Amino acid sequence: MKIKRLMSFLRGLVFGLVLLSYIMVAPAMAETAPKVSRGYSIPLLDLSDHLYRQTLVDYEAGQYLGHPTTVLLEDNKTMICVYPKGHGRGAIVMKRSSDAGLSWSERLPVPDNWSTSKEVPTIHRVIDAQGKKRLIMFSGLYPTRMAVSEDDGITWSPLKKVGDWGGIVVMGCLTDLKTGKGHYIAMFHDDGRFFKAGGKKTQLFTLYQTFSMDGGLTWSYPEAVYKSDQVHLCEPGIIRSPDGKQLAVLLRENARRKNSHVIFSNDEGKSWTQPHELPGSLTGDRHTGKYAPDGRLFISFRDTTHESPTKGDWVGWVGTYDDIVQGREGQYRVRLLDNKHGWDSTYPGVEVLPNGTFVTTTYGHWTAGEKPYIMSVRFTLDELDRIARKQSEKK
Repeated sequence: MKIKRLMSFLRGLVFGLVLLSYIMVAPAMAETAPKVSRGYSIPLLDLSDHLYRQTLVDYEAGQYLGHPTTVLLEDNKTMICVYPKGHGRGAIVMKRSSDAGLSWSERLPVPDNWSTSKEVPTIHRVIDAQGKKRLIMFSGLYPTRMAVSEDDGITWSPLKKVGDWGGIVVMGCLTDLKTGKGHYIAMFHDDGRFFKAGGKKTQLFTLYQTFSMDGGLTWSYPEAVYKSDQVHLCEPGIIRSPDGKQLAVLLRENARRKNSHVIFSNDEGKSWTQPHELPGSLTGDRHTGKYAPDGRLFISFRDTTHESPTKGDWVGWVGTYDDIVQGREGQYRVRLLDNKHGWDSTYPGVEVLPNGTFVTTTYGHWTAGEKPYIMSVRFTLDELDRIARKQSEKK
């Protein structure tokens, strides 16, 4: 009996110690576990009625104009914008600005076969190991094709096949690598339809990366970074850390089950962390970000946050790179323009001038009942700070 009582006492003691350790550890676990919200609590700033910030890039009555990307050249004045005449496909249109987006040219002549583009065009500046500067523009689905300009966009080659592969919004993001001069990484996704000829749609979304070691002229056969049929991660947007040592990729979640996600690489894309959810404040489609002179980030995207008063609109996020790493909400959400359609808007171009002015460009249904067209909105983060202070004082 004494032995039984002793054993019972010991079991009780062990159970008590385990329970005590759980009580002590659980709060700490709760504090360190990521808290992902379907909405956000940071201030929302609204620029949608600031007409003086807005510039019309292109409009054509009855014609769908969408999905632009931009590039700013080294003179910090010349900007080129490309976009399709149609929803995600159609003849590629190109325009040029010589005053950093304050005004735009007429539609410029382009090679004949740009009219055969099947998807969203994406444009990038690249420089090879010898210092030769190029502009390269991609058109996706199968097969991926690329056009090249070696005179800052005055003349272009026709679209030419890159390889025996394709994808959706190919090379939607591209950045240089620390592995050598002229080395670049680009990323895109596919759902089974376009990576190979004759593909069929599946529920498996695959994120791909491809590399160039010759200043963007040729690209490696894409390798899969992540696959899932539960969360549909796509439309990657790359941002390098301020110290240059890490790459972060923000990802749309197309199944709409969860928030947007992020992955990180500390070895120039050789390996990546597992994806994890971002806060609701960074949930959206086609993230495109640049740093302000003060080190803060502005990231533009279509608002697909589950709980948001600006859902479907053209919005942006202001915060720091460390906010992304730590899973914090950031500083502000910003509505740039009010989309008069439930969701169809915002494949953005984001450029930043030396004085800190952001020039953001995208498409949307900016007039009720009309086809989408291309607009630009400009601002500085100092201006947003002042708006936020005034907004706070009114409360």
